[in-house]
Amino acid sequence: MPVSRPSSDEIQRASELVSQCGNKTQVARVLGIPRTTLNGWLEIGEREYGIRLSSPDAKGRSVTALENGVVIVAADFHYWPGEPSTAHRALVYFTKQLEPDILVANGDVCDFSTISRWPPLGWSSMPTAAEEIEIAQDRLQEWADAGGKALRYWPVGNHDSRMETFIASKTPELKGIRGTSLTDHFAMWEPCYALWINDHPGGLVIKHRYKGGIHATWNNTIYAGRSIATGHLHSQRITPFSNYNGTVYGVDVGCIADPYAEPFQYMEDNPRNHRSGFGIFTFKDGELLPPELVTVLKPGVVWFRGETFEV
Repeated sequence: MPVSRPSSDEIQRASELVSQCGNKTQVARVLGIPRTTLNGWLEIGEREYGIRLSSPDAKGRSVTALENGVVIVAADFHYWPGEPSTAHRALVYFTKQLEPDILVANGDVCDFSTISRWPPLGWSSMPTAAEEIEIAQDRLQEWADAGGKALRYWPVGNHDSRMETFIASKTPELKGIRGTSLTDHFAMWEPCYALWINDHPGGLVIKHRYKGGIHATWNNTIYAGRSIATGHLHSQRITPFSNYNGTVYGVDVGCIADPYAEPFQYMEDNPRNHRSGFGIFTFKDGELLPPELVTVLKPGVVWFRGETFEV
């Protein structure tokens, strides 16, 4: 059977959703169509109706310069109500000790389990979106206070996007109303899709995710052509790559959440190649030095620069 042509209203709605959340895969799932079909709709919208996609509000590329100093990059917080993780306590501790110039919350600060496309496991109890936002505000405030005057950036994660995608798909009439965007609740953090520190080959690109799989850090830096720090996979590893142009680094900074924390109960207690911790990036004369990791060894204990620390 031939595929029916979308109406102008369907094309308009699809274009607005993509502009609002920036994630075509999520929008395609919301609309119940393949991503290839969505791309076709967007092409028709631009060609026949003059509909051009706008960048998501305040979520493009942020660029900053750092000649000499420290950047702390943490990702995959998945904050739920309750006691903070060991990695979170270490994050606050080392932020006070290292006095960084820039803090980067590299995506998935919130989990938003109750508005996921995945159904809950039976009658499992999950916090509401409001409860997640409240605890995330408290935890990020602790980190921001520890960082003093450090600049603060938040490259959006796929879990962070769940809130706006849910609202935009269910109630598009609320577009523009304050509170319907996650950034409305975290005014202290500059949102973006990627943060570029020193826009030259010796700099660093920070974004929540790029390539996937067990070779992600290798592929990230090969395809990016420069050092890149990501989260998303929770694996915490550093992969250097050298050629005639010098050495660049692919870094997965790990997760602030405990790998076996409640937000991951959908994994049914399977073993996972995840490590909790975060990344430390030092710049000298505008060039990135070899990155470092703070790694959780066990509850209350982390490893950094050859020493163990109790937090």
